[in-house]
Amino acid sequence: MRPGRRRTVLVGAVAGTALLFTGCGGDRKADPTAEPGGNDGGGLNGEVIVSAAASLTDVFGELAESFTAEHPGARIELNLGSSGQLSTQIVEGAPADVAAFADTVPMDRLAQEGLLAGPAQVFATNRLTIVTPPGNPAGIDGVADLGGVRTLSLCVTSAPCGAYAERVLSVAGVEVDEGRVSRGQDVRATLGAVSRGDADAAIVYETDAVAAGDAVETVPLPDSSEVLAQYPIAVIAGITASEVSEAFVEHVRGTTGQRILRRAGFGAP
Repeated sequence: MRPGRRRTVLVGAVAGTALLFTGCGGDRKADPTAEPGGNDGGGLNGEVIVSAAASLTDVFGELAESFTAEHPGARIELNLGSSGQLSTQIVEGAPADVAAFADTVPMDRLAQEGLLAGPAQVFATNRLTIVTPPGNPAGIDGVADLGGVRTLSLCVTSAPCGAYAERVLSVAGVEVDEGRVSRGQDVRATLGAVSRGDADAAIVYETDAVAAGDAVETVPLPDSSEVLAQYPIAVIAGITASEVSEAFVEHVRGTTGQRILRRAGFGAP
């Protein structure tokens, strides 16, 4: 275990709350008394902390449940937030066994710091869309209209969703007065500003718009403005429950995981 990995740091969408998915047992370390091929059919025992992008909140909850159903001796704890913040926390010593981000940049930082057990692999993709409150009261038809809204909700630029949104606006040649921009720490906070009626529009991931249901209305981006978000996943170096961590990564990238991701609206790698 790397020095300084003493506490769980929760940021962004679920600050102060860990989502723990538990099988029949196991603790932070692999159980030396567990018999190979035990009650989980694979002998996997241990707790894995997965630091994942806020846009993965719902789908990784489902992936964690499907994984622990297959491996009752394993436990998955989700630490959800902005990919940029999570990357910084891991660099500073926060506990994490697996990282799953909404962009390759924060993952590249971990690789440069020598914190990855192996190369990161892209497991999903996502696209962006405009969302408005129900009924689209500001009458937004496309990206060009975002320059004149009263309040536009965007992610902070250190978060992938913020960087992607800036790229969408730049490609479309739209300038927005920063004084009329509300910045969310991650995509869920950014979306929330619209669903609460605090903003006229936001640029978020398509999957989050789908998850919001009737709380928002969607205005698709034209093909010329589309930005494809790539989601990499990797095991953190020097961890204890490496076998369980690697198995979870393979679960995400495997047939079951990919089916769950497609159902949630994520694209193929």
